[in-house]
Amino acid sequence: MPEYVIRSGDRAAFIAGLRELADFLTANPAVFVPSHPSFGVIVDASDADSRRDGTEHAAAPLGLQAEDLGEGYYGARLSFGPITYGVIAVPPEDRQ
Repeated sequence: MPEYVIRSGDRAAFIAGLRELADFLTANPAVFVPSHPSFGVIVDASDADSRRDGTEHAAAPLGLQAEDLGEGYYGARLSFGPITYGVIAVPPEDRQ
């Protein structure tokens, strides 16, 4: 059993929400959009090896490898134009 937890949401609802947002923005060109939006999943684990393993697990379907960001953080990012989808593992002492 893995020593990490990947916080993920309802896939179908997320995809439907993205489509609704795209349709809304298309229909309302006066609405501003962020220049570099990002979103992603969070990996929870108490030790660095588990954070790295969890990040690797979540990054694999993206075709990416986890990157050691230093100070106990691990991550992976995939960009779609200006939009970034990411996986991040944060040390317990830095979580809020």
